[in-house]
Amino acid sequence: MKTMPLFGFVILIAISSCVARDLVVGSSYNAHLVWQQHADYYAFPFVKRVKDIFYSDPSQRIIKAIIARDIKHSDASAIITAGGVGFSFANIKIKSARGSRLDYQIEVYA
Repeated sequence: MKTMPLFGFVILIAISSCVARDLVVGSSYNAHLVWQQHADYYAFPFVKRVKDIFYSDPSQRIIKAIIARDIKHSDASAIITAGGVGFSFANIKIKSARGSRLDYQIEVYA
């Protein structure tokens, strides 16, 4: 009987962690963090915030993984529009929900 509340809590944590729209492409296992950026933009009423994040490696190392985490667990989304895993550059577009703030941590591994 005592394990029932604990089991319910674990299920609630699992469901809430799936709500965020994080972007995870590739594998960061055995890779080095070569670049990170905290993208934090304030909200405007009734407007979607859209920002393009550009990364280019001057030493031409190949990207193994890109991770963009939604810090606020909002309805924001992130997509790779050019480059990415297998390239030495990446363009990432992040878009907030209407009237919401953007708060992402972006990491690139090579």
